[in-house]
Amino acid sequence: MKSYLAAAIQMTSKPDLDHNLGEAEDLIQLAVNQGAKLVTLPENFSFLGEEAAKLAQASVIAQKSEKFLKTMAQRFQITLLGGGFPVPGGENKVFNTALLISPEGQELARYHKVHLFDVNLPDGNTYKESSTVQAGHTLPQIFASPELGKIGLSVCYDVRFPELYRSLSKQGAEILCIPAAFTAYTGKDHWQTLIQARAIENTCYVIAPAQTGNHYGMRYSHGHAMIVDPWGTVLNDAGVHPGVAIAEINPNRLAQVRRQMPSLEHRVFG
Repeated sequence: MKSYLAAAIQMTSKPDLDHNLGEAEDLIQLAVNQGAKLVTLPENFSFLGEEAAKLAQASVIAQKSEKFLKTMAQRFQITLLGGGFPVPGGENKVFNTALLISPEGQELARYHKVHLFDVNLPDGNTYKESSTVQAGHTLPQIFASPELGKIGLSVCYDVRFPELYRSLSKQGAEILCIPAAFTAYTGKDHWQTLIQARAIENTCYVIAPAQTGNHYGMRYSHGHAMIVDPWGTVLNDAGVHPGVAIAEINPNRLAQVRRQMPSLEHRVFG
């Protein structure tokens, strides 16, 4: 792996598939213009609306999302992560799917979100992802690239479960992708802390594209798409508006941190 630029895209996706894909294309173009070779889109990048509406349109969303990712990756000659979109599964439910695509438009890795967000928040919002989403049943595997390094996938709520990332680091992960649509209520207190914790404890880069602002009704996301280095330093933060956070993924920095803090070599339990 040589040094390269990665991009964490920040969107305000709506219950409008075509609008969202248009916004995503503009932001991908912005990232490419700044030199990004690995571009990551947030969870729900292609559709963020009521669960029933998502389920009703799932087949179309899945088909258009996958075609979009392959087309964009080929057009711009980048490796592109679609951070989460619905793919029809069994039991009249969908898988929340993250998909990594090569510059040739080929699928490199696919991950079905394992941890589902079923939470009643004090701000009056209730989330029950399991009502329409079927949980994945397998831990993600890393994708190893000579150009980009060893990349591990996850999605949003997974960030609260460090054992998933420990599994990735045990496989040799160097970059952890955590695309999200983190709620505004929890994000203000937990988002950055959790992202930095996953970077520090696994001495990995973390690339965390995010949703921001109001999507529909009372649904608000926190924003602050960011890229964090293996020491836990925030290299770039997109703030609260749609945009792109870009930073360098540097193998020399990774090696330096792992020499200074060789905690992965000191694990006792697994």
